[in-house]
Amino acid sequence: MDLPLSPPVAPMLARAVKTLPEGDFFYEPKFDGFRCVVFRDGDEVELSSRGELPLTRYFPELVEVLRRELPERCVVDGEVIIRRGGRLDFDALSQRIHPAESRIRLLSREIPASYVAFDLLALDGEAFTDAPFSERRDRLVRALGGARPPVHLTSVTTSREEALRWFERFEGAGLDGVIAKPADAPYTPGRRTMFKVKHERTADCVVAGYRWHKSGPVVGSLLLGLWNENGLQFVGAVTSFPMERRRDLVEVLAPYRMDDISGHPWASWATQREDERMPGAISRWSGKKDQSWVPLRPELVCEVAYDHLEGLRFRHNAQFRRWRTDRTPESCGYGQLERPVRFDLDRILI
Repeated sequence: MDLPLSPPVAPMLARAVKTLPEGDFFYEPKFDGFRCVVFRDGDEVELSSRGELPLTRYFPELVEVLRRELPERCVVDGEVIIRRGGRLDFDALSQRIHPAESRIRLLSREIPASYVAFDLLALDGEAFTDAPFSERRDRLVRALGGARPPVHLTSVTTSREEALRWFERFEGAGLDGVIAKPADAPYTPGRRTMFKVKHERTADCVVAGYRWHKSGPVVGSLLLGLWNENGLQFVGAVTSFPMERRRDLVEVLAPYRMDDISGHPWASWATQREDERMPGAISRWSGKKDQSWVPLRPELVCEVAYDHLEGLRFRHNAQFRRWRTDRTPESCGYGQLERPVRFDLDRILI
């Protein structure tokens, strides 16, 4: 490729803050997809991930669309998403990272992906990484203003009040927060020079197992469950603890360890399907990583903070808040979780 920027380029990142910053900012919805920098030089199109790994083979339908809708020579930063039922579907998106080309081709026809552009890094022979974001946004609108779905421009506002309204309304479309970009900031690959505010809620969950930490005989993560009509569902994990707390947890959890898993609600994990994602599963994400776990009698309850649900599970790892000795495990169900009001994704995308 003969472009001002050669692949891969590490995307500019955002750091988490509790409240949206005030001042000279552009605010955008935070899409829950795969971060993706697109390089197009004529017929050549390459897709690069947040980790600077190639995504091109996983989205053949997007390669064709981007070749048609993007300027002939450009570098664009954005997000690959999948839309189903008027909202984002990250589970469907994650299924695209598959080793079998036949499977990828099938899914690309059945559930095609879309691309949301939110920054322009280069056009023709000129790079814009040193230009302020306000200028890059203006150039992006002029360059992609005529693009047709499934290529979109992200919505943007300079009004903090409007961005706060977005934060409340857009979650129902599967978006998980708002990004704030300093208007005068250059593009800084790999650095956290933007800001993000994400939703945070709490839930009381059953602690039904744990994994050992990679460093040795201390607890690495707690495995969480919630009850529904089908039993105790694996809902996610808590992974972030200080090392001293990890050592203490070995003693705290010891009385609840089960030597025989046959009576555990997750005893059937070994025969699960890939899409069930119970503890111990080997997935496309875990690869050869040790996914073994220690079953616990499902009697302990803890309060955790989480951002949002994807199906029956927390989308990201939860954060431990406290033990709930006043709650019974049987009372920890999905009914306690707040569900956002649905909002049509089509009303967000340009």
